[in-house]
Amino acid sequence: MRSGFIVGGSKPGISLEALIVISTVATWMVPVDRAHGIDVKLTMEEAKKALTAGREPMEKANTPDEVKKVLQQASVATRIGADPEKDSCGASAILRTKRFWLESFGRKEATESKKQKQEVRMPDDKIQKYLDMPNLEMEVQLCGDDEYFAEGVQIALQQGSKTIKSVDLSPAEKGRKNEGQGPAYRSRFTARFAYDSLDPNSKTKVMVFFPDGKLSEFEADFSKIK
Repeated sequence: MRSGFIVGGSKPGISLEALIVISTVATWMVPVDRAHGIDVKLTMEEAKKALTAGREPMEKANTPDEVKKVLQQASVATRIGADPEKDSCGASAILRTKRFWLESFGRKEATESKKQKQEVRMPDDKIQKYLDMPNLEMEVQLCGDDEYFAEGVQIALQQGSKTIKSVDLSPAEKGRKNEGQGPAYRSRFTARFAYDSLDPNSKTKVMVFFPDGKLSEFEADFSKIK
């Protein structure tokens, strides 16, 4: 069977806890510069700078191609795992950090300002809601051989000897036809991890577990993402 996964030798029906133990026999974590990494605590001033960082490129984008380029660059900034441009079926994820959301709304500010022909800005009380968000959101994309290959998946993060389970997990989407090479279908799902449970500066292993024992995993360096 062709697959975009790294396959483990576990038996069907094995528990998530058992799979985690098996997959973390050899783990690692290296020190990183604490000045970098996912920003968990942002001030209102920093939030408004993030909105500006998202807004300005969109203000300058005047054609559909320019808008597309701005959106593509935004998704690359917080992507971990495989690069879809080079490996359409490699396991990857987009981290929706606080900065991700704020810059996204900055782009919406620019779009709405153009439509309404007047300045549109997010009110401070709404900005504060994003500053207070307790969870990091992760949208995972991967491939398999049938439409329902991702049904029942579970996910965990490994940072050194610490295993972090998601606090919330959305059901995986029904697989869509994969037009590129590799397995026939692509699917995605969204997981959320409590900021206070993870190290936002750490090298991290993302582990996706399937009910039949298969395992897909890839590594990320959170110190390179804001």
